[in-house]
Amino acid sequence: MLNDESKKMETLMQTKTAFTLHKQSGDCGARRGEVKTYHAVFQTPVFMPVGTQGTVKAVTPENLEEMSAQIILGNTYHLFIRPGHELIERFGGLHKFMNWKGAILTDSGGFQIFSLRKLAKITEEGAAFRSHLDGSKLFLSPEDAVQVQQSLGSDIMMCLDTCIPYPATREETIKSTDLTTRWAKRCREAHTRREQLLFGIVQGGMYPELRKAHTEELVNIGFDGYAIGGLSVGEDKNLMYDMTEATAPCLPEDFPRYLMGVGTPSDLVEGVWRGVDMFDCVMPTRNARNGTLFTSKGKVVIKNARYREDQNPLDEECGCYTCRNYSRGYLRHLFQSREILSYHLNTIHNLHYYLNLMATIRSAIDLGTFVQFRKDFYSKLELE
Repeated sequence: MLNDESKKMETLMQTKTAFTLHKQSGDCGARRGEVKTYHAVFQTPVFMPVGTQGTVKAVTPENLEEMSAQIILGNTYHLFIRPGHELIERFGGLHKFMNWKGAILTDSGGFQIFSLRKLAKITEEGAAFRSHLDGSKLFLSPEDAVQVQQSLGSDIMMCLDTCIPYPATREETIKSTDLTTRWAKRCREAHTRREQLLFGIVQGGMYPELRKAHTEELVNIGFDGYAIGGLSVGEDKNLMYDMTEATAPCLPEDFPRYLMGVGTPSDLVEGVWRGVDMFDCVMPTRNARNGTLFTSKGKVVIKNARYREDQNPLDEECGCYTCRNYSRGYLRHLFQSREILSYHLNTIHNLHYYLNLMATIRSAIDLGTFVQFRKDFYSKLELE
């Protein structure tokens, strides 16, 4: 007799793809679907709050559940360095370690190594780098990246890739993208826990033809989903949209599509318009700690003197805990006083805004009104 865990694993192994496409817009690339993972099923399009070090900063897992977060992101690089994937595995994996019952996606660490490239050396074997904490020498190969993520027990793992800086020549882009392809093959070969999904990452810089060719190579290798990487690295926003539009339609329609590290509310709307299913970004949490809050009418910089005596909620159209209970004047006071509660309340609001935006987008696609939703979204914004 199979126990419940074994039955769940057997079902996942028998499923051709973890993604089910429910609806495709006839007016644009927008699509509605769901992704089935070992720990949870989540609806797409979806935004993933970033929990870099096993926590989404300033909020609890219970807060995330209350605002209907479905999946969060953990960071392989940071958890590899501290507290270590072996320790987290002894706790029963990242879900139990941080008490999160939803799905978890872990990135490969490639972007962090890219960010610390002055401390790193990229070779065929992998990335040699120094810890940002104490300067100790570390090494991460494609096989290591998979092993660390398997120890973390995430539902979705990412291949180790080489993120391409902007600008980059065509020759530099080809060389780096080819290395990402070879690393992707090694990641696929190292992938032994098949209940954990493994996504490949499309590179190719700002060259549409290179992105298309790289997509074909990754599809030939075969992954459980595909990410669009190497964007939002300093390029003009319109160029980012162009590269997304050039890449997304090349990805197989019966697999989830993930645009990495993006972005503003309008970036999410534009990504969905172009056929993207999954997003992540530190913007809602980081901006919350810096006092910049997202509302249905644009950004509010809460430190501004105009809010000192404002007794209105942050966003009258928002139903989050912060907006139901606190005024703009109080939120400004907390921020100006550098009170810890400021981070908590601001983060609750920003994450609720992002998650509610995605829920509204899903509903609009279901109803066939996403085109009108997009028009209304921009008409409401006073600034962004």
